[in-house]
Amino acid sequence: MRVNRWLFAANNSNPNPTLVVDQTHEDSTPEYQSENQQQQQWYHKVDVSQPQFTWRAVVVGLLFGTILCFSNLWFGLQSGWISMMSLQSSLVGFAVFKALEHVLDIPFGPAENVVLQSTAVATATMPLAGGFVGILPALKLLEPDESKGARTELNFGQLCAWGMALAFFGVFFAIPLRKQTIIREKLKFPSGTATAQMISVLHKRPDPTLQEDIVTGNSVAAAATDTVSDSESVHNQDSKFVDDVKWVTKLLALFISFLLSGAYALLSHFYPVIAALPIFGNHLSKVWAWNLMPSLSYAGQGIIMGLPTCIWMLVGSVVGWGILSPVAKNAGWAPGDVTDWKTGSRGWILWISLAVMISDSVISLGLVAAKEARNAYARVSQSMISRRQRHTLLCQNHTRNANSGSLSSEGLQPAACDDQSQNDDQNKPVDTTLSSSSSTHTEPADLHNVDVSPQFLIPGWVTWTGLAASTLLCMGIVYALFDVPMYDTLIAVLLALPLAVLGVRALGETDLNPVSGIGKVSQVVFAGVMPGNLVGNLVAGGIAEAGAQQAGDLMQDLKTGHLLNASPRAQFCGQMIGSVFSVFVTAGAYLLYNKVYPIPGPQFPVPTAQVWLDMARLVNGHPLPPHVWPFIIAFSAIFVALPIAGTYIDRMGVETVSFGPWCIKTDTLKRWWPSGIAFAIGIYNTPNFTLMRAIGAIVTSIVTEIIVARSKPLMMSTEAQSRHVSLLRRKIGMMAIIIASGFVLGEGTFSFFILLSQAFST
Repeated sequence: MRVNRWLFAANNSNPNPTLVVDQTHEDSTPEYQSENQQQQQWYHKVDVSQPQFTWRAVVVGLLFGTILCFSNLWFGLQSGWISMMSLQSSLVGFAVFKALEHVLDIPFGPAENVVLQSTAVATATMPLAGGFVGILPALKLLEPDESKGARTELNFGQLCAWGMALAFFGVFFAIPLRKQTIIREKLKFPSGTATAQMISVLHKRPDPTLQEDIVTGNSVAAAATDTVSDSESVHNQDSKFVDDVKWVTKLLALFISFLLSGAYALLSHFYPVIAALPIFGNHLSKVWAWNLMPSLSYAGQGIIMGLPTCIWMLVGSVVGWGILSPVAKNAGWAPGDVTDWKTGSRGWILWISLAVMISDSVISLGLVAAKEARNAYARVSQSMISRRQRHTLLCQNHTRNANSGSLSSEGLQPAACDDQSQNDDQNKPVDTTLSSSSSTHTEPADLHNVDVSPQFLIPGWVTWTGLAASTLLCMGIVYALFDVPMYDTLIAVLLALPLAVLGVRALGETDLNPVSGIGKVSQVVFAGVMPGNLVGNLVAGGIAEAGAQQAGDLMQDLKTGHLLNASPRAQFCGQMIGSVFSVFVTAGAYLLYNKVYPIPGPQFPVPTAQVWLDMARLVNGHPLPPHVWPFIIAFSAIFVALPIAGTYIDRMGVETVSFGPWCIKTDTLKRWWPSGIAFAIGIYNTPNFTLMRAIGAIVTSIVTEIIVARSKPLMMSTEAQSRHVSLLRRKIGMMAIIIASGFVLGEGTFSFFILLSQAFST
């Protein structure tokens, strides 16, 4: 008979307040129990005093996620930009329940907030994961001879079916990745980490990242002592420098920025002239499309993206629209109107943008794959060496004890050494002497890799059954909608899974999920699987993008939950509910946009759709525009070399890098290293989108530096000043993100209500 006994942190017998121990033993005489029969399994504690999953958190997450979904669909159709908004979801959710706390029987806790933001993110990101801002508009752009009679426009029911086909397999596939990327390797997942910090501040909990870093001892008791004392010390020390902004102030900033951006949306609707200001002169405005759109939402996007990304977008815009576009038009290579996709220089420079995007994405994914293969080989080699050494030590110990007569015939045999070594990650001798009593608090083999109890994890049968069922669902729906053979869809899903692994790893290390590049890789492969089938090629790319997007979003959320000791099972339920709900919301909103506006059209050019379509045409043998090949080769070579050089500099392990007379810090160099994706976005978007993003990022950076310069205390040591400045920058950065989010949400939400009024008035 098997007995499980749970000792939570509230119990005084547990030496670590963040861990829980499961002591498993057999109902047999202690002296006949082997050490591995009496083993104890340690887990991160999940606070069961508060509910992990509640419908109130899910409902608020769905409501706010719906607003985010409308906003993401608006900006995705305009410029291809989508945001998770997990941090903002946690803030708004906290504010809602804070206002209702006098009528709540159970206070709203951090674990519920984790589920709330997981649900909101799943609802918000369906426009990208479902291909509503790329794949579906690209299908509409196909010529009749390219579609070959396949369906290119979908009604509401078909859109919902398409969304269901893509909504789940990436989520199920992300679950097995959690153990390796979050528990063992502890990848950063910056957005997920920032959200955990926000939730901990809102609920007045210690910074979870400090707690995670402090657990470093070999002894559980020592680690527990360090955790308590150090976390309190750091928390108290931080409070001496910079007080965090109150949540009411954050919410007020979000609300005011929301209203200001909404006011701009109304003004630009009734007075369209303000949306295209000819600040560079009428000639550059009318002939070369250089306008300024003073949209606060795009300024907010620039703040969220950060200064380095926006600068490289601006560089791409200057190169594409300021140099290459005039060259192509004046040389007669693109004689049409500059903004025309087919005959104008916009379509001509798009190929260069596509080349840069593919080169950067493929090389970056290749570097991630090479690093993962190298690490896997090292782990396997070390494991084999350690296992061989431990087995030798165990057998020597057994032989020595047997010769001395200290081991009974019932004792541990040499063959059992292998079983024990599998559970011991430390390369050290193992004592095989039996004892009738064992310590109640045996140290865990590796304190760094402790996970929550299995009762809070998603069962394995759910994961693999769900992955198989969602794959079959995708195969059947894609066949019914687009007549793509089921085995081709199966190949697309199987190809999407390893690409999603690379995307998740890139996201965990850099906070950038290269979903567009992943989709392009799939398109290249499917040019050989389904030659000449442009519809199938686009669908295959959409499947790969959906898998990477869904897996990446869930991993960010799971990182948040892990830092806050929340239940992954509760998060998974929130993710699934949000995904299903968002399918119907996004499908309805997409049909509304198509009813009121021509898509693609002047209001919604959908540049990502043109990128998808051009890639499908290219890999299926369609000719390129005249004289674009040399430029494609040149820019591809540049953006193949840059990621390789960046990786080499990173692996040098030096603090500074010398370039002739200049000496630059490695961290600074990495921060400002050229981004191929940002450069490509600057080319395929018209300058009006890029200019305002750059302005938002530059202004925020200048304001930050002014505030920091004026607030340096004079009576502090150099180390104290450095810490003060670091905390102040984090505080300013958090407030900037909140204000920027209000800008984005304001215009997106008001614009959607304008859309509704137009739809019902026609």
